[in-house]
Amino acid sequence: MTSQLLQKGIERLNWAKTHMHVLGEIEKRLIDNGALDGLKIGMALHVEAKTGILAMTLQNAGAKVRLASCNPLSTDDSVSLALNEEFGLETYAKKGESNDEYYENLYSVLGLNPDITIDDGGDLILLLHTKFKDMLPNIMGGNEETTTGIIRLKAMEAEGMLKFPVFAVNNAKMKYLFDNRYGTGQSTVDGILTATNLTLAGKRIVVAGYGWCGRGIAMRMQGMGGNVCVTEVDPVKAVEARMDGFDVMPMIEAVKTADMVVSVTGCKDIIDQNHLEAMKDKCVLANSGHFDNEISKDALDAYSVSKKQVRGLVDEYELKNGRKVYLLGEGRLVNLAVGQGHPVEIMDMSFATQALCAERVATHHKELEPKVYDVPPEMDDMVARLKLKAMDISIDTSTTEQAKYLASWNEGT
Repeated sequence: MTSQLLQKGIERLNWAKTHMHVLGEIEKRLIDNGALDGLKIGMALHVEAKTGILAMTLQNAGAKVRLASCNPLSTDDSVSLALNEEFGLETYAKKGESNDEYYENLYSVLGLNPDITIDDGGDLILLLHTKFKDMLPNIMGGNEETTTGIIRLKAMEAEGMLKFPVFAVNNAKMKYLFDNRYGTGQSTVDGILTATNLTLAGKRIVVAGYGWCGRGIAMRMQGMGGNVCVTEVDPVKAVEARMDGFDVMPMIEAVKTADMVVSVTGCKDIIDQNHLEAMKDKCVLANSGHFDNEISKDALDAYSVSKKQVRGLVDEYELKNGRKVYLLGEGRLVNLAVGQGHPVEIMDMSFATQALCAERVATHHKELEPKVYDVPPEMDDMVARLKLKAMDISIDTSTTEQAKYLASWNEGT
């Protein structure tokens, strides 16, 4: 069984590498310039094939790398095994970690005493600022992959608590315009369909949150024939959702007719007991936000008379009012807890940006202050051009006269 699992992991990693052309070009760059040679990089990301290729890229560029998961349910055990056994990359992760195991694995990563951190959700950075403060003087800087982590880091910066520079990779155009929208949209649908084997066409589907991830999910659900409703607290995003063709209403109204609710907000208690009391019978609940608190499991436990697993990672809760609801993947990221995560070509762009930001930290950390930095525009441009090359697409270039026109305030008057 172990040999079969190992072979599966090797195959998944090789398949991902074959389709990650942008990251392949960045690997050549990092090997040539030696920016990461001899550095120690601690990573807490979803441990699956695409992440494995990023970790191996950094390792091939001369860095010492340790990797743990940023979510107890998101690890692909075959990939974790292959990284350790076949590729010699220290990986501390398994699917279904207990809370203690989860943190022990993060501690193992920090045991490397890293120069650079790469996070998804900010847990490594939080630990460095709380339990491992003695390591802070040695940290050059870090990267943060996701919206939730950047919210935490911005709060730390505002309170003067952030002690080293961090690049907000999530805010790069070549990340959020594609990873958050097309990646989350497709992989969330994949996770839900894998978990349930139900049709989406004709169903009333509520998407909570209309950020870039919510946009992607709503778009894909609509494309699969779903009747999509959006809930929001931001009036601008609510107007945008309506203009994009979706119904918009408060969650307490939306759940009354919902066949499925997908939360993707970065906030907690999006579904609480009030919503459960009003919810339609047999509603499916899924979460694509980073933490498993968007759908309140405390409320589910308090308002249920029974709970049982009915299919894989599908838990049926019988509510006190006699209705039933189904929670997918224990309320954790449904696209990774149940599905295979974002498509390979999407993560190629995001992880190329991660690698370039690690290079920027290594070469510019002495000039950077302890705050959250946006990814430089020229980095987005580089990743975009490499992606176009990989897609065999050519685009126009402005002429000298056109560039002069765009740079002048009185041309053409």
